[in-house]
Order: sequence, then C-alpha cells, then structure tokens
Amino acid sequence: MDDSSEMCPGADGGAVTVGVEEEYFLVRADTRAVVPVGPRVADRAAGELGDLVAREFTDLQVEVRTPPCATVDELHAQLVRLRLALAASAVAEGVRACPSGTPVVGSGTDVPVGDHDRYRVGVELFRSMMDDFAVCALHVHVFLPDREVAALTGNHLRVWLPLLVEMSANSPFHDGRDTGFASWRSVMRLRFPSLGPPPYVESFDDYRRTAVAMADVGGMSFADLPFWDIRPHPSLPTLEVRCMDVPADPGDSAAIAAIVRALVVTSARLVEHGDPGPRSSGELLRAAYWYATRDGWRGQGVDPLSGLTLSAPERGRRLVDHIGAALEELGDLERATAFFDRLAARGTGADRQRAAHRAGGLHAVVDDLVTCTTDPGSAPSPRTTGTRPGTSRAQAPV
Repeated sequence: MDDSSEMCPGADGGAVTVGVEEEYFLVRADTRAVVPVGPRVADRAAGELGDLVAREFTDLQVEVRTPPCATVDELHAQLVRLRLALAASAVAEGVRACPSGTPVVGSGTDVPVGDHDRYRVGVELFRSMMDDFAVCALHVHVFLPDREVAALTGNHLRVWLPLLVEMSANSPFHDGRDTGFASWRSVMRLRFPSLGPPPYVESFDDYRRTAVAMADVGGMSFADLPFWDIRPHPSLPTLEVRCMDVPADPGDSAAIAAIVRALVVTSARLVEHGDPGPRSSGELLRAAYWYATRDGWRGQGVDPLSGLTLSAPERGRRLVDHIGAALEELGDLERATAFFDRLAARGTGADRQRAAHRAGGLHAVVDDLVTCTTDPGSAPSPRTTGTRPGTSRAQAPV
C-alpha cells in the first residue's frame, strides 16, 4: 500500500473502524497467463474509483482499497463494488482480474517491477530473489492511533498469525504447478528477512530501534516502512495485519477483517490493562508459519492460549472464544462463526483451487477465480471432495 490518505480517520467517534486492501493479478482471457497491464487497468478504474484503486509492486497486479468502515456489512458491500468496477476495467483492457495469492499460470518471464523508486530499491537490495516475486495479499487496517498501544498489541496478535495464514490460504499453484503447499505466497515471503512475523517488542521505541537495526544490516529497505506482518502503519492511524493471501471470495475477506478487528480490540484492551503480550519465540513462530503455509486448514499448530498442538479448526474455535466478547459487541459474532462453518464445509481458497483443477485443469482454476470479481456476490465454490478441512478500545473511525 502506498502511503495515501484514503484510510485516514474522521473525527466523529463511534465504532472501531476497519478497512482492507485486496490485490489481484491481471490475466489474459485466452492463455490465462498473468500479463503486465496493471498500470493501464488501474488508471482506467481510477476514473470510477479514484484513489480506491492503485498500481502495485509489479505491473502484473492492481490493488483496491476500501474506505474505513464502521461495520463489516459495509466493508463487504464496498469489496463487492470495488471488485465489480475493477473487473469491468480489466475487461475493457482485454484482460481479467484474478484473486489468487500467486500466479496460477505464469508469464514465462521475470516479474516486471512497477515504476516506483521504493520498488527499485527493493530490487537492488534483494536482487534475484525478486525475479519471481509477484504475490497478492489481503491487508486489514484497524483504527488504533496510539503508537505505543499498537506496538504492544502486536505482541498479542503475532501468535495468531499462523492461524490467519491457514484460514486465508489461497495460493497452491505457482507458474503452472501444484506446489504441495496451501499458501505458496507465504513461502515466498518467508525467504526475506523482513517479511513475516514481527519481533516481540517492549515499546514503540523498541519497535523503531529494531527496524533501524534491520535496515542498517540490509535486512529491509527502509526503517520507516517496515514490512512485518503486523505494523503500526507508518503514516496512518491504524494497526495493519498483512499475513493473509487475498481470498477468492469477498465474503471471506470480510469475515477475516471482522476477526482481525476483534483480535485488535481484544488485544488492545489487554495492553491497556498492563498485559504486554506473550513472549513467544521468534524462531518457533516462523516454524509455525512454515507449517501453516504447507497444510493450511488441514494442519496442526500450537494454540497460543494453551501451548497445546491442535488442529486449525480447534484453534479457530478457541480464537472465537478468546475474541467472542469483541465480536459480539461489534456485531460480527455470527459472521465469524459462519466463516468457520464454511471452512469446515468446503475448506479454504487453496482447496477451492485444487477442486477446480481436478475438474478442468489450470484454465478452470483461473476461470473460477475470475468469477469472484465479475460476479462476486453469487459465484459458487466448487465442491472440495478429497480435502480434509476441519470442521483501551479505539473510539474513532479509521
């Protein structure tokens, strides 16, 4: 996300607001391969959407951004509107918009990096690691303007990141092959020293010192713009969570946003009551990430509350218990429980992609994903036979 102002808060108080960014690939209608027309599609869509659409790190992609929303119903409606508008602009440019964490069918060439000084610095720093680095994410912003509280809230959230990776996994294919992973996007990100779970910190100053030290040793491009999977946003009054693949279904994006918002609210209240968060090992957390990327919703992982190794569905149930009061208060409990029911019934986006592949190959995978932008309110999920899915609060808007 570029540091623009569309997510900035109003001043009228009210519920904790939430906004999201979604990134999509642009694909050819005939070969279904990704194609570098992101700037053209973004510029065309801007005629209708203004700064709610933007160019991305590579020219294979485009990003949409919701305005800050007081309710997740509003957020969902915004996502549907944005997807439809973007899909129409893509069609007008002779391509299609595809919500997948990695390219299902590659372009056959190195990734074309967008025309931005910040992007070029990243290429200079990480060199050939950037040759195939094209990934699409869901980012969730929750209003939390107190930088100190936001940094410590990240301590509480970081232990839940593997579960968020599991529930959003939507990148089993990469450049025409099944990787054997549920979220290959996450695997690609974990090879970078500055992408992945943030460090445990004692304060916001500690957070900033760590970012400066990482930049000094070449582990990240800019100390003032860290890309950890949780960050107090450098220029917006939000706490941003960045670990999720872009979901196929906008309803899943809305549900994940509701869960993240309730996690932030619950965790910020713990911080305000003097709880700095669990001191989980960074090494073990990265290992848990890796396991989550491979097995997705069918995998096992460590429950942050008990320390027990449990299935993802059981950890999901415990998460709902943990944040249930905030979910109910914000009006999102039913949405969150319905989302976990959907995961139990049909799995994640990774399961959806593999089901489409069994039915019709790679072209069928892309075609199904495209329907999630051209008809985001009604596109059904393919059946996922063969999978084993398990069954102080901020008071102003973002």
